[in-house]
Amino acid sequence: MDRPGFTASLVAGGVAGVCVDLILFPLDTIKTRLQSPQGFNKAGGFRGIYAGVPSAAIGSFPNAAAFFITYEYVKWFLHTDSSSYLMPVKHMLAASAGEVVACLIRVPSEVVKQRAQVSASSGTFHIFSNILCQEGIQGLYRGYKSTVLREIPFSLVQFPLWESLKALWSWRQDHVVDSWQSAVCGAFAGGFAAAVTTPLDVAKTRIMLAKAGSSPASGNVLSALHGVWRTRGLSGLFAGVFPRMAAISLGGFIFLGAYDQTRSFLLELGRESP
Repeated sequence: MDRPGFTASLVAGGVAGVCVDLILFPLDTIKTRLQSPQGFNKAGGFRGIYAGVPSAAIGSFPNAAAFFITYEYVKWFLHTDSSSYLMPVKHMLAASAGEVVACLIRVPSEVVKQRAQVSASSGTFHIFSNILCQEGIQGLYRGYKSTVLREIPFSLVQFPLWESLKALWSWRQDHVVDSWQSAVCGAFAGGFAAAVTTPLDVAKTRIMLAKAGSSPASGNVLSALHGVWRTRGLSGLFAGVFPRMAAISLGGFIFLGAYDQTRSFLLELGRESP
């Protein structure tokens, strides 16, 4: 990828990540508390809805930037003809690679954020220090496997669907989609992907919130899913599905729309520069 394209993907991804994480933080807090093993009310209910926001604010730019740099690079590396039936496969591989890289930044931020969300009386730095003291660096990466196992299926659905909807809309109107149209496609793709991957999100939340040394803290996704199924049934596996769908649909609109708009602006700026 050329230097302007690389830089545009980095900056556009970071800007989009910050926008969506900060705007939708209250919905994310509600979703986390609904999925908490202690229950919504004991986890804080509607109180302290911005607990953990510093962790999200710090992690959002590098996390989203890392995803989109990797996503665009892998798409470029696996270049295929736009009419090729392999296009969805290319988008799936690019999104999966992006998630694996981004999760190296996302998971520590997510661990601190989610613990702050269910214990609003504790500050973000206090929670971060406690994790390092009691569990070490591995404590910050608790749930890495479960997060990757959630994000890859999510991206395998969201990004090929987003790209396909954009291509279909472009074909119907005979020109490339505008940023707002890309955002609408992102909302549909994100909402659908959010719904079908909610059980994996529940498992990830349980693992991240588990006490050190407990069975869920081992990071076994199937064990976590089985535990939720045994105690709370199907409704437990889909706990928080509606705030998750709402947040990610709106998030897809903001995130992918902001990404396309910012990247187009930066590329145009690069072409105009001497």
